[in-house]
Amino acid sequence: MRILHTSDWHLGQHFMGKSREAEHQAFLDWLIERVQEQRIDALIIAGDIFDTGTPPSYARGLYSRFIVSLQNTHCRQLIVIGGNHDSVATLNESKELLACLNTFVVGGVSKDSREQVLVLNNAQGNPGAVICAIPFVRSRDVLESQAGETGEDKQQALQQAIAAHYQTIYTEAEKLAEERLPIIATGHLTTVGGQLSESVREIYIGTLSAFPVSAFPKAHYIALGHLHRPQVVAKQEHIRYSGSPIPLSFDEAGSDKQVIIVDFRENELNKIESVIVPVFRPLISLKGSLDSIDQQLATLASERANENEQPQAELNPWLEIEITTDAYLHDLQSRVEQMVLAREELSLFELLRVRRKREKAAASLTVADQESLAELNVEDVFQQRLQQEELTDDQSQQLTGAFQEILEDVFAADKEHPILAQHDQKDNA
Repeated sequence: MRILHTSDWHLGQHFMGKSREAEHQAFLDWLIERVQEQRIDALIIAGDIFDTGTPPSYARGLYSRFIVSLQNTHCRQLIVIGGNHDSVATLNESKELLACLNTFVVGGVSKDSREQVLVLNNAQGNPGAVICAIPFVRSRDVLESQAGETGEDKQQALQQAIAAHYQTIYTEAEKLAEERLPIIATGHLTTVGGQLSESVREIYIGTLSAFPVSAFPKAHYIALGHLHRPQVVAKQEHIRYSGSPIPLSFDEAGSDKQVIIVDFRENELNKIESVIVPVFRPLISLKGSLDSIDQQLATLASERANENEQPQAELNPWLEIEITTDAYLHDLQSRVEQMVLAREELSLFELLRVRRKREKAAASLTVADQESLAELNVEDVFQQRLQQEELTDDQSQQLTGAFQEILEDVFAADKEHPILAQHDQKDNA
């Protein structure tokens, strides 16, 4: 039996004001071809099908058309689990209808554990595996808050509750497997040691930073979602993140994207294979001084000119440029745009973002770590916080100006209310 594991599609994502519809459509078309070519028996999407709980209509259309297209392939079983970006209600609203198209949807934790277990059939139509379809687990699904709990108490309680939920579903799966079928589990969460990227949203803020690998049940394969970089978890080859199929931030662009094919033979895990997803739209990030950026653009233009005889990505590249300098450059954006436009080979590139990074920011933060709050005035605190953000000069000026206006209003209010001002002075003392 052959399973294909993918996750984190984020259909409907807008990237710096740009739609990803064309990239997602290209990926889904490619995926349909791979499913047929590889004779996939069941396809697992391990969460975050959509980017938001209220996806735009075109994103819903991509999802629906893909499910319909899947009916014309070798694969007749699709397992969809909800992620932290997905709305349980949105996924489950079409659950019964999609069941008629051999699609098993688990948008959220079910009250009846049997609703999260399914027997998967192989190419001959016989039982080939059992799946524990476990979606993103929200604390309210498995836990009741207790008065007086500390943050550490809540963390431990949630870890134990999620582990117990896994074991409950796994026990139901064992009943169906009867020791003759392999068991597959899913999950949408951060595991201990998982590598994050800037597009990944922390899903257990303040309660659970990462789930321990030892708490997973002894399934033959565990298909995970949430982290966008494909990776093996804790050197356990059978526990994997497939990662997102397209880069969802510029820092993901440097690594290959993939889907994972899992092959079972004689009811045992036989082979795990990573299949690289093509780059449908290049995302390029250049960093350095202005002179360095100019040289990098020249190199990029030269490479582009040499690609005439080679196959290129279908969609125009998107570009991000980060300038490292302490100098104030009021025309930074226009200067960088002119550097790009000056090269005809880069005419199809879209410059999405220009950022300035201060060279001395790290040093100033180190000094700030050695200072106590009492040693700083209000303006110092604001400026140090501002330096932690990667902002353009115009943005920094606008924020500083707005902050100064707020300070003036506060001081004016103190003059109008001298009693409050006296209290403030006593507090400061």
